[in-house]
Amino acid sequence: QVLLAESGGGLVQAGGSLTLSCKASGLAFDAHSMGWLRQAPEKAREGIGCINWSGVITYYADSVEGRFTISRDNAKNTLYLQMNNLQPEDTGIYFCAAVDHGVGPNWFKYNWKYLGQGTQVTVSS
Repeated sequence: QVLLAESGGGLVQAGGSLTLSCKASGLAFDAHSMGWLRQAPEKAREGIGCINWSGVITYYADSVEGRFTISRDNAKNTLYLQMNNLQPEDTGIYFCAAVDHGVGPNWFKYNWKYLGQGTQVTVSS
């Protein structure tokens, strides 16, 4: 059974930072590209960014480019999302996701094969 377990969410003031983690089990982690998605209140879920199996290739949504960084540690089966200069519009539930193919410029259209349960991030103004 595949399990993606996010952690690290919480409440932070605008301008602050948080790091989310996603521990994967039940899948060949280094054979999967990974992504982060978020769902803001009353909005559709959207892609934040993704990373290829080796960690060399990343893509980000324009809304987080330059503020968020995705990384992975294949030895620990763990995906990370470093979030800096957080703003109230970054509030939402953050999900990690996995797909068994590479990443490319159309990553935001991916039908992610596995999805975690999510962790709440709240940014106060």
